[in-house]
Amino acid sequence: MNKQLTLNQAAFYSEDRINGSKVSRDSFVTTDSMLQDKNGITTTPVLPKGSLIAFSEGDILVGNIRPYLKKIWQADKKGGCSPDVLVLKAKSGIDPIFLYYSLFRDDFFNHMMKGSKGTKMPRGDKNQILRFHIPEIYFTDQQNIAAILSSLDKKIALNHRINEELESMAQMIYNYWFVQFDFPDKNGKPYKSSGGIMRLSDALKREIPNDWGDGSLLSLGEIIGGSTPPREVADYFTSDGISWITPRDLAFNTRYKFITKGESDVSEKGIKAASLNIMPAGTILLSSRAPIGYLAIATEKVTTNQGFKSFVPNKGISTEFIYYTVKSMIPAIENNAVGSTFKEVSASTLKSIPICLPDNLVLKSYSAIVENIFKRQSEAEREIKQLCELRDWLLPMLMNQQVKASGKPK
Repeated sequence: MNKQLTLNQAAFYSEDRINGSKVSRDSFVTTDSMLQDKNGITTTPVLPKGSLIAFSEGDILVGNIRPYLKKIWQADKKGGCSPDVLVLKAKSGIDPIFLYYSLFRDDFFNHMMKGSKGTKMPRGDKNQILRFHIPEIYFTDQQNIAAILSSLDKKIALNHRINEELESMAQMIYNYWFVQFDFPDKNGKPYKSSGGIMRLSDALKREIPNDWGDGSLLSLGEIIGGSTPPREVADYFTSDGISWITPRDLAFNTRYKFITKGESDVSEKGIKAASLNIMPAGTILLSSRAPIGYLAIATEKVTTNQGFKSFVPNKGISTEFIYYTVKSMIPAIENNAVGSTFKEVSASTLKSIPICLPDNLVLKSYSAIVENIFKRQSEAEREIKQLCELRDWLLPMLMNQQVKASGKPK
């Protein structure tokens, strides 16, 4: 059996403090700004206040509320964080990147959950966390393992950056054409800025291009709900049936625009029992409760539970146009939601939300441009997931030294 260290022997909690006035939003980390399923962090809208836990580049930050959400990030800058984020610093003789990957394993988060306290919002026990075991190996071997795994993560990060740039480009085109109404006119000039004729839409209470129509979200496509087969019947669920997506699946998919699989598939028996609709690739999935507003595009045939209202595109209306139109209407959708325990939006409510309908030529021209961007994003996401699978497959074997890491990859 390989030698082991307790985390307490390899790391310690930061006790350094920093005043919130010295921390920007970009370097302020909270449990809410940490992304689930080991996806790093995002910028928080909250301004930091008071005394914060300080962190430095190379430190490991772990979300300590609901450890099953698997929130972890290795800092690439200095900053401050809220008390519910643990900051771990590597001790002498421990490579910080190796330590990060030692804690990146699911085993670590399972360990945290075993010692957590509370039911609704379980919180890890800081002393119990330090009893987690990591491999005791030579420092050079630590560095080699870190180099192999971090090289994969660098490729993953590069693909994410490319997709973010593509997303900014696609969103900008949509806004330019369908919010500012500066799509190319027949002379190739921006329509509204070049004096294109506008008319007042009574439904939208704003001006829209003269030849565009008034419609609703129903004009985009068929709006379809979902359901759940009885859980007590094992035959209704399978690992190789039709994808069955829940809002929880989208919660773990927030860095991605597309989705292929969820945690469960449904069998043909399950589809019949729950009267599920099988929707085609290109369907836009919108979570309609708990919470409202998660969006994803199905890459294959798909079904959903009752937490969705999905859009199957009408003829002549592209997936790309529907995606950004629904995304732009989420504030209006949320404002029309009802419910006491949790808010929900019904299909009839969605059907009544007004939108403007561009003419067919503009829609066709827009889709011809943006379709290629979406294809490139889908390909990049597929590669990201393949690289993640490779990293996660290698990780335990490297840590258990079933595979020997020799030399640093270029």
